[in-house]
Amino acid sequence: SYTAWHHTNVTKILEKAGHFTIFIRLLRSTQEENHLFSALNDSSTGLTIFAPTDSAFSELKSGTLNTLSDGDKSELVKFHVVPTFLSTSQFQTVSNPLGTWAGTGSRLPLNVTSYPNSVNITTGLTNTSLSGTVYTDNQLAIYKIEKVLLPKDIFASNAPAPAPVAPAPEKPTKAVPAVTVESPAAPVDISSAVWFMHNNVVGSVGIVAATVFSL
Repeated sequence: SYTAWHHTNVTKILEKAGHFTIFIRLLRSTQEENHLFSALNDSSTGLTIFAPTDSAFSELKSGTLNTLSDGDKSELVKFHVVPTFLSTSQFQTVSNPLGTWAGTGSRLPLNVTSYPNSVNITTGLTNTSLSGTVYTDNQLAIYKIEKVLLPKDIFASNAPAPAPVAPAPEKPTKAVPAVTVESPAAPVDISSAVWFMHNNVVGSVGIVAATVFSL
């Protein structure tokens, strides 16, 4: 009924369930607690919240939350809120990617896959499953998850892909002094030189022989 919807308080539900201390702290510090309360009063489509347990946050690298800006913390919380009520059976027919309070797009993908006994959630950085239903009243659904849903918009590297390495320029070939690429003005005929050298040697041998025999 509208009355029950009007008085629903997400943080009180999580406090009663237990093991959601860090998520509750984030809801309050980012003021998203107030936005949830307003949405529960004004929306007719309901809300679905994926609530990470304290153990889910403990799996994050130490100091992860402290390094986030206030805006990033708010976006992280919003990434766990779907602006429509989804029962477990509705996950079978829902269209991916799901829109969240954080927005949509390639930097904020949230996909769900329903199996006979489980519902899997992926973000491109996180892969987890619903581990239980914390609360449902056909207007608000809160599901427990054992991993924090990490949006690419915050946690994926923003560094541009490295440019392809250009091939190293070929080293210029050193010119060999004795070789020239230009054609000579006229071909060089070395046959006469060979003939001269040959006859010179023969002539020299003949002179030496004549001298020896003359002795």
